[in-house]
Amino acid sequence: MRSLGTAHYRAAVIITDRRAWLNQLVMIRGTSLSVSWKRMLVATVTATAVTLAQVYFEVFDTNLTPLPFTLIGLALSIFLGFRNTTSYDRFWEGRKLWGRMVNVSRSFTRQLLTLIGPQAQTSTRAPAPEEVAELARVRRELVYGQIAYVHAFRQHLRGQHDPDEYLNLLPDALAGTLEAELNRPLAISQWLGDRLRALYDRGWVHPLHLSVLEGSLTEITAVQGACERIKSTPIPYSYTVLMHRIVAVYCLGLPFGIVSTVGMLTPVVVAIVAYAFYGLDAVGTEIEDPFGTDPNDLPLSTLSRMIEINLRQRLGEGELPPVLEPVDGILQ
Repeated sequence: MRSLGTAHYRAAVIITDRRAWLNQLVMIRGTSLSVSWKRMLVATVTATAVTLAQVYFEVFDTNLTPLPFTLIGLALSIFLGFRNTTSYDRFWEGRKLWGRMVNVSRSFTRQLLTLIGPQAQTSTRAPAPEEVAELARVRRELVYGQIAYVHAFRQHLRGQHDPDEYLNLLPDALAGTLEAELNRPLAISQWLGDRLRALYDRGWVHPLHLSVLEGSLTEITAVQGACERIKSTPIPYSYTVLMHRIVAVYCLGLPFGIVSTVGMLTPVVVAIVAYAFYGLDAVGTEIEDPFGTDPNDLPLSTLSRMIEINLRQRLGEGELPPVLEPVDGILQ
């Protein structure tokens, strides 16, 4: 069994000094501008062409006023705000669920280390050295199983498959069966439940304690199910497409409605409006799936590593994997 020091991670969350106002003002990486700049460029170029055609050739000498765009812009901002609120709710729920995973992993480990062992009512003799060594091995095996579960769960949510990250943390008999499993973290949690039942049958788990340990496994499964619900149920596709289309039509049509009033400043106005609307649209799309690997998604790799370190320390291990640090301001 080994730590995950050689595992490959991808970016997830931006870490920066929120008080550095100027730095945030000019920052591009990880912001909506890095995604929407091409769309903004198209809108600005279109506005420039419309402006030049109007100023020099009066091609668009119509009675179109900015009023329709004002009304559409107001409605569009409300719809974008609703969509972004919905996306952030999914992001925040995902973070709360992983907070629960951190807590239940710590609690489950404490239970494994304190509730498993020969029971006083079934054995009045002092345990033999071989039994003490076996108990330490069993506890370590179960705690490593929970560590492996967390890493497999992270990969499951991100659609990744790198079994070398966690297979060496598991017994060979279990590791050999995981390749055929569709839901590998579920298979690991099933194995943990089977091992607890075997220990109960052996007399190493008190009947009252078995329900406590099973409660932790049930909580782990509940967290996994809730995360899978978020992952497998995105915002309806038709709603997202409608937002994309309305934003595009609005930004590309805006110069035709304001060129007669704004004149040569039309490209500037359109660029500002396009940045706002395309940016809001891009933000909602990015945080809709909080378990991905975009710069603003949840730092699941960091959370997984933190759980591993916490659980290994409870086993008394001194050689621990390093804490993941931000790379170029990105927390993995």
